[in-house]
Amino acid sequence: MRNYLLKRLAQTIPVLFGISVLVFSMLHLAPGDPADLLLGPDATPEAVAELRSDMGLDRPLVVQYGAWAGRILQGDFGRSVVLNRAVLPEILKRFKNTAILTAGALVFAVIFGIGIGILAAVFHQTAFDSTAMLVALAGLSMPTFFTGIAGILIFAMGMQVLPSSGMYPARGGDFFDLLRHLVMPAITLGAVSAAILARMTRSAMLEVIQQDFIRTARAKGVSERGVVWVHALRNAAITIVTVLGMQIGYLLGGSVITEAVFSWPGLGQMMVRAIQARDYPTVQGGVLLIAMSFVFINLAVDLIYAWIDPRIRYS
Repeated sequence: MRNYLLKRLAQTIPVLFGISVLVFSMLHLAPGDPADLLLGPDATPEAVAELRSDMGLDRPLVVQYGAWAGRILQGDFGRSVVLNRAVLPEILKRFKNTAILTAGALVFAVIFGIGIGILAAVFHQTAFDSTAMLVALAGLSMPTFFTGIAGILIFAMGMQVLPSSGMYPARGGDFFDLLRHLVMPAITLGAVSAAILARMTRSAMLEVIQQDFIRTARAKGVSERGVVWVHALRNAAITIVTVLGMQIGYLLGGSVITEAVFSWPGLGQMMVRAIQARDYPTVQGGVLLIAMSFVFINLAVDLIYAWIDPRIRYS
């Protein structure tokens, strides 16, 4: 297992290098100039040129990338152009809030998605199966912003049982206040992932249940619960884990709309404002942090593969 882990870690190095080049290049090739935005339309060309020189924007892109990459390797993500503060503490603070939202959405998606998928496979071609797949299809079809706004109208404005926005009350709050504010954003963000997990879990379980070793287990007198939870689910786990790993990345990177609808103070909101202000260090740092998280999530999924099926580490 150690050799397998070292091999997978080595494979992440060129991936992270490629991501850093793409992030840096795409931002600097996009139209717009941070110096113009900071100084305003009334600034003289001389003032703009001086600020560009101070910010290092007048140097070749290769030189700028080398300086930026060198600082990143030392843990220095630069200073925000707009906030005039170190980027790393700011994005980590916002990233923590996004991670909380992602974790809540993931819990909802796993419990309902995998649970419904398993039950739909067990009760195949019944009314429950048909209803569950229709609900999953509806979950896939609903845009995130529609689900969020509908939830606000029903549960916040209509029934008044859940808060409509923010992460805590204005006066501050405790863990239970956080949970109340988390319910609707987490369900909104996790609805599509739950629907995908339900459909994929059902398909994977049905494929396994129809195999010969399942019939053999039943013939030997293994209980139906043991057949489903030990034999079938264990063999369908690789497909489920693959989809789950992809959904974690989607939830982490796709929370921007949910954060906007519910005014959740996460990294997505910060990134949108930074893009509008051409705040290169903040955007680069935020995107790189999300990309690194996605790479290591995929690494974790690969290690789980090797744990589920030891043959994979030797392939």
